[in-house]
Amino acid sequence: MSRRCELTGIGPMVGHNVSHSNIKTKRRFLPSLKTVKVTSDALGQSFSLRISNAALRTLDYKGGLDAFIVKARDEKLSADALRIKRQVKAKLAEQAAA
Repeated sequence: MSRRCELTGIGPMVGHNVSHSNIKTKRRFLPSLKTVKVTSDALGQSFSLRISNAALRTLDYKGGLDAFIVKARDEKLSADALRIKRQVKAKLAEQAAA
């Protein structure tokens, strides 16, 4: 399982541990990921996604999964998130036509 957020695409970053004597050794900064169930209002379904805590706060700010995922760029979304995005867009288009 990769250490990458399924909604924002945030992954590990690389940096240095710096000792008191200023010796630098490589280290990794891992994202804070959490597996959560998020609910789509348009589909009436819950989806289990592995997202970062920052993305979870962004979902609350933007107004839920549907509002966030419709505006998200496809390059940043995982395969599961892209599938959800297509379903949500189709459902919203169907509701707008009716």
